[in-house]
Amino acid sequence: MTSAPLVVLCLAYILGLLCTRSTWGGLVVLSLTGAIAALLLLKVPFPRRIEVLKAGLQPRIWLIAGAIGFLATLYLPLRQPQIGVNDISRFVATSEAPSGAQLVNVFGKVASETRLTRSNRIQFWFEPNQVIELVGTSGSEGSDTAKTQTVTGKLYVTVPLLQGTGLYPGQRVEVTGRLYLPKPAANPGGFDFQAYLAREGTFAGLAGRQVNLRTSDRPQNSWGMWQLRRRILRAQVRGLGVPEGPVLSAMVLGRRAVDLGHDIRERFIQVGLAHVLAASGFHVAVILGLVRAVTRRFSEKTQFVYGAVVLIIYVFVTGGSPSVLRAALMGCAALLAPLMQRQVNALGSLLLAATFLLLWNPLWIWDLGFQLSFLATLGLLVSTPPVLKRLDWLPPAIASLIAVPIAVAVWVLPLQLYTFGVLAPYSIGLNILLSLPLAGITLGGFISAIAAAIWPLAGTALAWLLYYPLKLTIALVEFVSQLPGNSIATGTLSIVQVVLLYGIVVSVWVIPWLHQKRRWLLGFLFAVGLVVVPVLYAQTTVFQITALATRGDPVLVVQDRGKAIVINSGDDATARYAVLPFLRQQGVNQIDWAIATMPVNYRSGWYQVLDSLRVRLFSSPPTGPYQNGDQPLLTNLSNRKGSYHPLPVGQTLAVGTTGVQVVSLKPPVVQFQIRNQMWFLLGDLNPSEQSRLVTAGSLLEVKNGESPLRVLWWSGEQLAPYLVEALQPSVAIASNDAIDPQTERLLRQRNTQIYAIGREGAIQWNSRDGFESTLDPLDNENLFL
Repeated sequence: MTSAPLVVLCLAYILGLLCTRSTWGGLVVLSLTGAIAALLLLKVPFPRRIEVLKAGLQPRIWLIAGAIGFLATLYLPLRQPQIGVNDISRFVATSEAPSGAQLVNVFGKVASETRLTRSNRIQFWFEPNQVIELVGTSGSEGSDTAKTQTVTGKLYVTVPLLQGTGLYPGQRVEVTGRLYLPKPAANPGGFDFQAYLAREGTFAGLAGRQVNLRTSDRPQNSWGMWQLRRRILRAQVRGLGVPEGPVLSAMVLGRRAVDLGHDIRERFIQVGLAHVLAASGFHVAVILGLVRAVTRRFSEKTQFVYGAVVLIIYVFVTGGSPSVLRAALMGCAALLAPLMQRQVNALGSLLLAATFLLLWNPLWIWDLGFQLSFLATLGLLVSTPPVLKRLDWLPPAIASLIAVPIAVAVWVLPLQLYTFGVLAPYSIGLNILLSLPLAGITLGGFISAIAAAIWPLAGTALAWLLYYPLKLTIALVEFVSQLPGNSIATGTLSIVQVVLLYGIVVSVWVIPWLHQKRRWLLGFLFAVGLVVVPVLYAQTTVFQITALATRGDPVLVVQDRGKAIVINSGDDATARYAVLPFLRQQGVNQIDWAIATMPVNYRSGWYQVLDSLRVRLFSSPPTGPYQNGDQPLLTNLSNRKGSYHPLPVGQTLAVGTTGVQVVSLKPPVVQFQIRNQMWFLLGDLNPSEQSRLVTAGSLLEVKNGESPLRVLWWSGEQLAPYLVEALQPSVAIASNDAIDPQTERLLRQRNTQIYAIGREGAIQWNSRDGFESTLDPLDNENLFL
């Protein structure tokens, strides 16, 4: 088969996998290829560049391609991980105890290296073979009864730091803890924990409290690549310290193989240097360069054997991520070409490598690392030459340093905006500035790693030589991450925008007519408009209210025609994983008014919010930051040119059309009006406090005799009938997943619309759709049917 038909068939297979996101994806592929076949039969003229593909292609090739694409849409669902008959998640689903309340002993084998979570717990993957449910009051094996069951599958396990220290892959242990079922993203823009575990073939988690080693079942041979990784990491940390040592190891082995600190990893990602900590094609190129330098006196066959062996070892040491496998396959093609006395077709090898990997595991089509690696390599191959041509007035070395980051950015930026909704303005400049230093550090890191694998002291000594270059690099990353405008939230793009953006990029590449400066500049402006215009339109027209699904204090976000008002931030974890991701997804770069309904303390999430976004006005109760030792919060606010205003009882402050009035602080009862809506945030009130609140009825009166929509947000605990009568809620939102039955019955009698955030996720209101929940509670209930 000639190259053109093979290209069409490979592209059809990849297109079929991509179309699985649509219900009618298979029909889309069949329709597209059938239309091309019909055009060929009718002898319709093609553009000049596409005539190259037409040569040697018969209509039957396109029909075969359509069939392959259609079969791909069926193949991927067949390879989706399925819940086995004895999967441990079924034990959770069929147990009488609710999810998260089952105290169990789980026996099995550690399936991965350990990692430190942000909450300072040890995380690892676990392969269970037996579970014992402990029933009784003692919570131990001495309980009254115990339910034992043989299980299969895989678990996501977290245990206390001291309990998990020293665990290694292959070790047989007994973990005591509580089983739970993972939940999907409860907030827009949040992390979908359920989908993440499902991609790993895992459908349950275990919050462990104790780990017991089973020495009698310990395997005789516990050697593995994890030992080589630890050997390299320890040698480099010994020579460089922290964080320089782990950063160097991550630059060599990738951050998936190294437990890099969360803060330093996020700094690199924030400034657009995530690829530095990911094993990819650059690392494979360095390895092949080293192998060829050492074996240059040997024959081509010997060089191929040594290179292939080293690449296989590197794949296993790094954990075999899709991006590394893609780079290794292309590296093997580069080694094989001289042996076969043929020229390497880089584009062809990229397409074949991607197709082979997706045949092996079609689920990788949705792996972000695979997608970014493929697009970055494609950008290097097809966009670097045109950019270099535009920079021919510069010295070749400098032009190359500038061209590579630009070429890569053109191809990966649409995907990044679709996934994260954040633009790093300094990314290209920083990549240009650090290209040579990072290449030198990575090369030195590889030499140090090889030496550490042979003799750790030699690896330590060589790593020490890289201390100051690494120190300066990390300092520069920290500096850039603190600059104003280091990240701009654009809001996540729609799939239509992404398709149009890549359509523009591919058109500029394929169609010669667009290669002229003014014409490709027109395409660039159109692409910018595709991103900017929807954001500007949303900022000038959107008015919506979102009650986020959080634990603790209720968190409310009001978006009023470009102005953002955030009421409460929760603790640090809530701000990091719920508030900030939602604001980024919505394209919010500034909070016009931040309101804390409770006094701020050192665990408050406002510190995290102020570190990430500018806040123009911050309000808290009169007993707020100054009396709680939170002067650093106000200092941070002042440094970002924000201001502070106390939130006194009985007075109303307004931003735009939104006013907030504090009714009482002990217990926390907050009333605020948003256009024609009156919201009531009630804390945990005992009967006497509820009675006093009703007695002070004037505080709940609506001004100007209006009758706005009344929204009640409370914990879900019991409310007195007279309080419900006084509030007269049209909508009631409970923070928990369970609502007091008597209160729920009382609300339903009043035809009140009821939501439970614990079951339904964030509750969002807008003028077009009214109130809607993020999750369908029936989806989780039907998971195991």
